[in-house]
Amino acid sequence: MLGGAPELSGRWERLEPRPRAARMLRQVLHAGLRTLFLALGRFVAGHAVFFASAPVLLSILLGASFSRYRVEGDVESLLAPKHSLAKIEGNLVESLFPVNRSKHALYSDLQTPARYGRVIITARRGSVLDPVHLETILQLHRQLYHMQVTVPSTTVGYSRFNYSFPYLCLPDDKNVCIVDDIIRAMEEIQSARTSNRTVPILRYPITQLADGRQAYIGHQLGGVQGWGSSGGVKVQGTGGKGEGVRSAKAVQLTYYLQSRSELMDQVAGRWENVFCSELKLFGASHPKLGLYPSTSSSLRTDFQFSSVLARRPLMASLGVCGVLAILCCSMRDCVRSKPWLGLLALLSVALSGLTAAGILNLTGATYNSTYLGIPFVMLGHGLFGSFEMLSSWRRTREEQHVKERVASVFEDVMLRFSGSTMIHLMTLGLAASPLTNMEAVRLFCRTAALAIAISYIYMLSFYSSCLVFTGYLETRYRHGCFCRRVPKPDRLDSKPAWYRCLMYTRYQEETQSTNPPHRVGPIHVPNPNLTYVETQIANNPAVDGHIANSIQTHSTPPTHTTTILDPHPLDSHFLLGCVRHCYGDWITNTYVKPFVVLLYLVYISFGLMGFLQVTQGSDPSALVAMDTATVLYTRAQQRYFSSYSPVIGFYIYESAPYWNTTVQRDLLEYAKGFQRISWLEAYLNYLSDRNLSTSLPRENFTQTLRQSFLREPQFAHFADDIIFADRGQGEEPDVAASRIFLVAKTTENKREEMSVLLDTLRRLSLTSRVRFLIFNPSFVYLDRYATAVSSPLRHSLLAVLFLLGLSSLVVVEPLVSLWLGLTLLSVQFGVLGFMTLWGVEMDCVSVLCLITALGHSADCSGPLLCGFTSGRGQSRTRWVRLALERHGIPSLQTLVCYSAALVPVCSVRSNLTHTLFRCLILTAGCSALHTLAFLPTLLTFLPPSKTRDDQLGRDGQRQEVECVEMNDSTRVVDQITTV
Repeated sequence: MLGGAPELSGRWERLEPRPRAARMLRQVLHAGLRTLFLALGRFVAGHAVFFASAPVLLSILLGASFSRYRVEGDVESLLAPKHSLAKIEGNLVESLFPVNRSKHALYSDLQTPARYGRVIITARRGSVLDPVHLETILQLHRQLYHMQVTVPSTTVGYSRFNYSFPYLCLPDDKNVCIVDDIIRAMEEIQSARTSNRTVPILRYPITQLADGRQAYIGHQLGGVQGWGSSGGVKVQGTGGKGEGVRSAKAVQLTYYLQSRSELMDQVAGRWENVFCSELKLFGASHPKLGLYPSTSSSLRTDFQFSSVLARRPLMASLGVCGVLAILCCSMRDCVRSKPWLGLLALLSVALSGLTAAGILNLTGATYNSTYLGIPFVMLGHGLFGSFEMLSSWRRTREEQHVKERVASVFEDVMLRFSGSTMIHLMTLGLAASPLTNMEAVRLFCRTAALAIAISYIYMLSFYSSCLVFTGYLETRYRHGCFCRRVPKPDRLDSKPAWYRCLMYTRYQEETQSTNPPHRVGPIHVPNPNLTYVETQIANNPAVDGHIANSIQTHSTPPTHTTTILDPHPLDSHFLLGCVRHCYGDWITNTYVKPFVVLLYLVYISFGLMGFLQVTQGSDPSALVAMDTATVLYTRAQQRYFSSYSPVIGFYIYESAPYWNTTVQRDLLEYAKGFQRISWLEAYLNYLSDRNLSTSLPRENFTQTLRQSFLREPQFAHFADDIIFADRGQGEEPDVAASRIFLVAKTTENKREEMSVLLDTLRRLSLTSRVRFLIFNPSFVYLDRYATAVSSPLRHSLLAVLFLLGLSSLVVVEPLVSLWLGLTLLSVQFGVLGFMTLWGVEMDCVSVLCLITALGHSADCSGPLLCGFTSGRGQSRTRWVRLALERHGIPSLQTLVCYSAALVPVCSVRSNLTHTLFRCLILTAGCSALHTLAFLPTLLTFLPPSKTRDDQLGRDGQRQEVECVEMNDSTRVVDQITTV
């Protein structure tokens, strides 16, 4: 009990020992930030009309910029590592051996120009080499070869003209279109059957054509069975001819187009569209064949098609979330119920998204399908802030003015909400930095960070203004839904039962009559987490300058004092009643705790099981819409053409002594074990067949190569693989660069084997005496993909831990930072493990979800930890229950609305949205487990301890109280405040 002393009047008395410097600094900064938000709340409440209208007008103005909406066209730049050795090697290969240099043969898996059309043809019964199917396939080839494309006359500078494939194709040395070697082989077979000649033997994977040239057809003929086995084809040796083909299930044809100018590129693009349409019509008229087309624009179109498919499900998600948000904001009391705030919270999120999109349009940014996850990032963060503000509003005193209540809400909530927003911005901002090597991840995080920042500003302005307006409706006793004034109880008695139920509320007079006349609610203090002071004033007023009063200090927050004295517990929110009377007691029960700890051990075990099985998903076709041309083509290729790897280019980019026996032996050893198309091996066999030594002098070696070997018809195509460099007048030129084509035998895990092969050959190139490199277009996606995908996640996680450690020194209690950091790690670990067990690979979309999971779990767990750690006095169990009542309910409301909004997304027929749904729903589930089960249980027996706080409360109830006594004629204690 504090008594008044005349000698202390007019001055401050410090009743507590000096705290530590670090704690004092935290208290000062904490109090300063709360005071700042208190002033901000008063300012917003005083200018509610401006802060409600300005975001709406700004969103409308920026929304008009959608005329500049552009879609990203280069999918490779999005899904492939931005800086990789494979891209450098690809540029070097293109400079040495451009595609238009090849005048004899092209390999579809290796040399893919800017434009092309490709189709896999399968026989539903029999073999594609059967006479009927063979004739149909050649008929299709002729039809595509002579297919014409009309360019409209609206094209600037050009008249209306018809273009056919011979005009657009890549020509050979005879100015004839380059077609696949399998077409020539099939034409030879048909010609022999027509003229009753012996059908030439077709070998696999390397066959010999009529002109004597050996051609690799492993990527053109699929599902092959040879005469020597009932299963697959047996191959002789390593570089010789394959065994004869008995039957084949599929054939792949590729038509290469050139785009030398803007007009040619436009015509080639239209040819690709007509190509797909023609194949669709041809497949409908020939049901015995299956056609699976693919073009250079198929991946881009099918990747962006996910956004088109997700439009209606996104609107359904918004509707479902809106209904649940209304229910979460509703109460039995029609005046204190605020259903419109649920819709206004969604409107605030929508306005912030529209503003962010307008800014992106004005800055020239492009859109891609990975942006489908950004609305859910904004939704989770925005709903968390809105439910926290509404929960804090319901804890304020109703007799206060609306402006003061809004200021109290700002003071109580905005510091935590700002901290969680800072965690979002830190994780997304670092992932959007140049340190990120994946362009899709960088663009997503940049856009999401912008959206989160605008959503935070709109929550402070637009949603807070809406809270002010609904507060005035509550003060004037107007219905929370219909906004009409609710009659008093004496007038409701004559109304029907349904009307009384609809208009039920408690008037202030009714509330005061149920409370003792001497009891006054707790005094509002700047920091509700410190010691709270409650005054108990006697009914008798002060007499002769003295007052009969007693001042008591309590260690419970004012909200708890109010709830204890609440005479109408059924008027509270439904979830609040459930948590207060049921769940809080159950989760902290002594007999329930062991089962929760056991559940956490099971959670960690399954997370570890999945973590050990993480696989990388570098296949871009796994991120496109289902049932599209890209997916169907990829499945057909995997089914019929998985026996061999894509053609790998072995490029010797520096001059080498090919005449040297040691160099020849090394190069042959490198290619050993591969199917190969090698000019060097063919040339050495050529010399051996003519009884010439393979170790000729340089001049003789080069002269024989140029003058004899390359002029033979069966070896003339090797001229595309050799680059000669002049040494001077009268001297024989050197071989400046050359290439060899390698093909590896593969199994079902084709991409994994290609990745291992890439690493093996690269290590070999570092120690070889011959400077070489290997390249295939698929290496662009494989090269250091795991590092490029996982590095943004590691950077974001380290950034969050650093931010928490730094903030623990100046703002937040150290134990809050420690617990929050452990919670983020646990949630991240669980999401990563369970998504792997669910069949989700580590690709750019799953990494985006893991990055956003850091901020989402901080939103849910941070307020609960702050509420528990900052409590003083009483027991752990009591403070866990209070933290669940104050902060667990907003987190639960957020998780329910967020999870329900994700449900319509799983109906979208897209691999990208399926990955998005699985990762985000796992994030919500793991966050819910930690917030509502694991943390409430673990905090009851792990630090921080409340024993010391109890001792401090018993020994010195006055240690955090400062008193001001003002000496006047009535000797009244005017002010009691806390620090």
